[in-house]
Amino acid sequence: MNLKCFKAYDIRGKVPEEIDENLAYKIGRAFSEIICPSSVVVGKDIRLESNMLARELINGLLDSGVDVIDIGLCGTEEVYFATSFYNAGGGIMITASHNPKGYNGMKLVRENSKPISGDSGLQDIKKLIEKDSFLPCKSKGRIEYKYSKDAYIKFILGFINKEELTGLKLVVNAGNGCAGPVVDLLENELSVEFIKIHNKPDGNFPNGIPNPLLPDKRQATSQAVIKNHADMGIAWDGDFDRCFLFDENGEFIEGYYIVAIIAEALLKDKPESKIIHDPRLTWNTIKIVKSAGGIPVMTKTGHAFIKERMRQEDAVYGGEMSAHHYFRDFFYCDSGMIPWLLVAALVKNKKIKLSEMTREMMSNFPVSGEINRSVEDPEKTISMIIEKYRNDSLEIDHTDGVSMSFENWRFNLRMSNTEPVIRLNVEARNDIALMEAKRDELLRLIKHLN
Repeated sequence: MNLKCFKAYDIRGKVPEEIDENLAYKIGRAFSEIICPSSVVVGKDIRLESNMLARELINGLLDSGVDVIDIGLCGTEEVYFATSFYNAGGGIMITASHNPKGYNGMKLVRENSKPISGDSGLQDIKKLIEKDSFLPCKSKGRIEYKYSKDAYIKFILGFINKEELTGLKLVVNAGNGCAGPVVDLLENELSVEFIKIHNKPDGNFPNGIPNPLLPDKRQATSQAVIKNHADMGIAWDGDFDRCFLFDENGEFIEGYYIVAIIAEALLKDKPESKIIHDPRLTWNTIKIVKSAGGIPVMTKTGHAFIKERMRQEDAVYGGEMSAHHYFRDFFYCDSGMIPWLLVAALVKNKKIKLSEMTREMMSNFPVSGEINRSVEDPEKTISMIIEKYRNDSLEIDHTDGVSMSFENWRFNLRMSNTEPVIRLNVEARNDIALMEAKRDELLRLIKHLN
């Protein structure tokens, strides 16, 4: 079978070329045999193929004697929530997140919402499917449809005092993904004026695939914030495991700065706690965490690594510049709803605009944003860049790719797990011109080397 859809952290590929109903069924069989759960939570996003994949996945689980809790249309974090809430032995979300139309996939967890990645079961599932020999089952599993979003809504609202948001005007852009129904339920609980755009789930994605990391997918949110004089804008990707924030001027705020805002807020109630961050951009996070009395801990990029390190360190929070935010009190999982609730509460309580919260950080540590470049030989390209800058660097770190630090600037360069691409991030101290110059210098070098 073609199993190119098995990636480092999840299963993702084109339908039906790389993932189809036959494979979905076998994933259910293999998941049952490798993880050995008594029950599994299954959820799905709005993509046109998700119903078919969910149906066959569930059949595979049931034919293996595993009980299924079908929670229907939801976001990925609702599978995380339901898996722990129902004490299930595992959870599977049918989604391709921000991938283009025609793609789909699955995100898998075991008991207590612990992630299943390449080195923690995903490769074993793949090998069993390749073997195509499953154990016979004496009795079929049962299926239940018992999920209520009310428990999930109550849980995420427990991270704030609801009254803290009273009077705010917020633009919310679900991108025709799965966030819309949750926004509607939150509207009933909060004294907030929501300006909803692209709120209705629609697997045809009439307004384009929701991926606010792409600049051309930010315009609708930005314009709505300006037009409606909103306090803040929020946009999500398709399965809303990430949220992206816009200030009152409609300006997109890099996820890097939001990490520091959330870390500082949580450390006020939990001083001396550990905060996990990724190595792509670090100086601002380290400064804010230390000044707030916390302990910054760097680990490799990726949800499986972040979650594992958070459990090891008992960290209260973990954040990535890619807008993934992880919370100890949310089963060490990432949420796309809790971050904006926390930031909105800060905007109201501090009586300060989001632009004012981020202005000093953006000035102190200007960043390039992540820049992707296709190269013929990523490993060789990175090795040659290391040699170019080695003698001038003050510190070289290989936590994820390579990070090289100098007196007033630093960069991280790493390879993609799935394609011949390298990803560049550059930051500087109090000097946007220096950051831009070094960014352009590195991009020219990458081009020259290829």
